[in-house]
Amino acid sequence: MKKPKEIFNNINNKKKRDGGSVWLILFMLMFGAMLARSFIASPAAHMQMSNAFDGATGVAAPVKLSFSDVLRRANDIDTMTIRGNDAVGTLRDGTKYTATIAYDPETLTKLSENGATISIDTSKSWVDYLGTWVPILMGVFFIWWIFRGLRGGAGGITRGLAQQNPTKITTGKPKTTFKDVAGIDSEKQELAEIVDFLKNKEKFKAVGARVPRGVLLSGQPGTGKTLLARAIAGEANVPFFAASGSDFSGIIVGLGVAKIKEIFEMAKRNAPCILFIDEIDAIGQRRSQHSYNDQDREQTLNQLLIEMDGFSNDTGIIVIGATNRADMLDPALLRPGRFDRQVHIDLPDLSGRREILDLYAKRVKIGTDVNMQDLARGTTGFSGADLENLLNEAALHAVRGGRKEIAQADVEEARDKIIMGPRKIRKMRPEDIKLTAYHEAGHAFVSTMYADVSDPIHKATIIPRGRALGMVQQLPIDDKVSLTIAEIRANLAMYMAGRASEEIFFGADKITTGAEGDIAMATRLARYAITTAGLSPKIGLAAVNQVNTFGARGALENASEKTAEMVDAEIRAWMDAAYSDAKRLLTRNRATVEKLATELLARETLTGAEIREIVFGKNKKNAPAKKASVSAAKNKAKPKNAK
Repeated sequence: MKKPKEIFNNINNKKKRDGGSVWLILFMLMFGAMLARSFIASPAAHMQMSNAFDGATGVAAPVKLSFSDVLRRANDIDTMTIRGNDAVGTLRDGTKYTATIAYDPETLTKLSENGATISIDTSKSWVDYLGTWVPILMGVFFIWWIFRGLRGGAGGITRGLAQQNPTKITTGKPKTTFKDVAGIDSEKQELAEIVDFLKNKEKFKAVGARVPRGVLLSGQPGTGKTLLARAIAGEANVPFFAASGSDFSGIIVGLGVAKIKEIFEMAKRNAPCILFIDEIDAIGQRRSQHSYNDQDREQTLNQLLIEMDGFSNDTGIIVIGATNRADMLDPALLRPGRFDRQVHIDLPDLSGRREILDLYAKRVKIGTDVNMQDLARGTTGFSGADLENLLNEAALHAVRGGRKEIAQADVEEARDKIIMGPRKIRKMRPEDIKLTAYHEAGHAFVSTMYADVSDPIHKATIIPRGRALGMVQQLPIDDKVSLTIAEIRANLAMYMAGRASEEIFFGADKITTGAEGDIAMATRLARYAITTAGLSPKIGLAAVNQVNTFGARGALENASEKTAEMVDAEIRAWMDAAYSDAKRLLTRNRATVEKLATELLARETLTGAEIREIVFGKNKKNAPAKKASVSAAKNKAKPKNAK
């Protein structure tokens, strides 16, 4: 009995032929026959081929006559042999000639009356027969090939193309296990039954339980769907077949169906195994009554449905699909009996990010000064692939710096590069640099003053990155699933603090467009709180905008004109209140903000501890924000129409 690895090698090394080479040979034969027919069959061609021989033997080459020359020299022509529009013969003085003439009975009669011997060659050579019968035989062979394909299904017209294996088959069993997957413990527990079934299916048979025949993994890109599928196969120690949904599409109708049949046949021959289809939405999109142009894709989907539903309970084949758009899949694909278990993989939380970082940190050299917990806190919204890329960027930065291990500065640089973009070398005017420093100092000061309700500040910098001239970063202590109204108003004040600082220190006529991003984020947050979260007493507990079919929010989809005007006025009131709150805090602490800006100009980057030391003093550098100031700020931040 062959081992799985030998079976895989035989599948990969098997030579698969299609009709492409046969058709190429036949086409070349037909083309050559047509050329030979047009060249060899003409008397002029015969004469031209004999020219070289005549020249070699010293015999004079034949003269070339035009049609007018033939008419003019009719008395000089002794013999003429006509084949089509070509004529050859000899003149009365023995000179050979070639000519192109039009078949005209009057001309031939005139030549004959002048004593010329005229003959018409109507015989057919083997070249003529080849040029006539080869196209006919090719047509007959093509019709036979089509009917053979109709009789044989996947073994017919599309067998040759389908047998060019669309799958990326591993030559053996994956070595990836659940130990190589971190940050998604709940998802691994959900899939533990699949592994248990592949190892001990008799235990399930004894109870009469039916293990899911298909598992759909959904989630954002980089969350580990493919890695998790490979880990299931590695954990169960079974073969792993992998293909992409786009591999089953082609320009020939029926090719996708043939490929689906082939990959499922291979899986059945090597069961128990894992059959993984990545980006399954490429062939599993929802069918429509009006999709006349997608008949081939729908036929491929129908074949996939048939293959998945045709399994018996003891085949040991588990189909795993992965997609980023589960909402696009056809309902028939998601019903019990096909993909009857759906596992959504979310972005990792704080503990998950720490586990992923610890896992990838084993592959690189990390310095003792790197705080992995702070790194996990500062990478909210990162997927597992993003975190792996972050450590790789940090390692590359360490190599560029001539270090043999990753330092904290390398990690900070890699995170800033991924979030904000690479560092820009810009030649900025001194006044622009100064204005940027005061802008970021305003953000940093208000963030520090709201430390009791917002995330603690991590650092402030005026180093340009991407489109931003500077930034202030905050590190969340833990993952938040919701925001209080106090946190929302504090965040609004922090967003507006940069513009407020520009106006306070440079005047209303010197404000810049640098607050563009801050205003956009503040507007989105205020609109969300008012129209979706129901946090505005004036609008009430009504969802003004709903999620549309593509997952994006459409502004004021189900609101009347009056409600829309109220929403716009309420957003403006919240924004104005936040701006007034930030402006008041900065005005009251003008000297402290100016000191922050001066330090930023001198050092370019300030850490959170350094900012707190400047704001609260050396003895109180870790003290919380002043409760009286914050409470007053929160009361001031409330709009006049809010309770």
